[in-house]
Amino acid sequence: MPIIWFARIEVAEMEEIATFYGFARADGRAGIRNHVAVIPSVACANGVAAAIAKEVPEVVPIYHGQGCARGGTDLELHYRTLANLAVNPNIAAVLFVGLGCEVIKAEVLAEVVSRLQKPVEHFNIQEVGGSRRAKERGVETVGKMLRDVSRQERVEFPLSALTLGLECGGSDAFSGVTANPSVGLITDWLVEKGGTAILTESTEMIGTGHILERRARNDEVGARVVSMIGEAEKRAQEILGPFASYVIAPGNMDGGMSSIREKSLGCILKGGSTAINQAIDYAEMPAEKGLVIMDGPGYDVESLAGVAAAGSQLIIFTTGRGNPIGFPVVPVIKVASTSRMYERMTDDMDINAGAISDGASSIPQVGQQIFDTLLEVASGRRTCAERLGHKEFVPWRIGPVM
Repeated sequence: MPIIWFARIEVAEMEEIATFYGFARADGRAGIRNHVAVIPSVACANGVAAAIAKEVPEVVPIYHGQGCARGGTDLELHYRTLANLAVNPNIAAVLFVGLGCEVIKAEVLAEVVSRLQKPVEHFNIQEVGGSRRAKERGVETVGKMLRDVSRQERVEFPLSALTLGLECGGSDAFSGVTANPSVGLITDWLVEKGGTAILTESTEMIGTGHILERRARNDEVGARVVSMIGEAEKRAQEILGPFASYVIAPGNMDGGMSSIREKSLGCILKGGSTAINQAIDYAEMPAEKGLVIMDGPGYDVESLAGVAAAGSQLIIFTTGRGNPIGFPVVPVIKVASTSRMYERMTDDMDINAGAISDGASSIPQVGQQIFDTLLEVASGRRTCAERLGHKEFVPWRIGPVM
């Protein structure tokens, strides 16, 4: 793959800046945002979380539709997603609001978070006397948290403290030619600096298992990657039957893609060219540095939730058709694959990789632009999605509702 090899050569020529400014957490990690989050343990508590956020707009409510009527794999999946999201270093303090009779308990989530010495509180609406009293208690609780958080200042961190999530959505035929190879350059650079990059969307790796297996650091990691991709392909075949090879959205096809394998070959370019050090489950925090593959769906909002819960402080999101979504507590940098789409959705896009196909820039030049933007965002600059208030959160769901 000459594009990957070319990007790998050029990574050493990028500007040598090895630090960013973030917030020190008690567990030793660095937050690039300093949010106080209000997380319902169940969808039934979304209304109280919204009422708290209306009274105290400085907090970040994280609404979702889960927390009950689940069992087996989904129950474990959603517990892990909510608990690990709460310990994302971009969250300085968290309040869990429960109902009281749900499966996923606010007190259990709070206990998990407290192990990392993060400020955390919880209560159940049924136990404090209903929605109005719950809102009043929540407002008082987050008010104190905000006062404490406001005293924290940014300090210098090495780039080895950064975990980067990699995402593509609304891809087109240019995504694998312009945007994704440019991001692959950043992945290689960050890994060389001792940082971590998480590549996900197992569905969008179908057909590339043999390529990724060769990049695994050992046979165990390689087998796990192949297994994850095989399971994704199996699910596609069970659901779509003879159309399984077209597991791509209508917009992908409108953008010039012909099959999932074409999309997959472009998708994995975001992972650069370094060794794959670990393969993890959805929303699992990696134990290894370097490039990590996370099992996850191709649906953008669910993928974002997974890499955020896995500990990514920052996400780079490439798009060809144009996708405006963001995430409640993790900044999302949008990289457009074509100038036409960038100009049509300028308010939503941070970087125009379409300059490569226009002949105005090279992959290394766009990589340098992404590199500069990443450092600025890590130190506090807001992305387009943040300025527009895009805060979508949807955990992955595998099984049916009971």
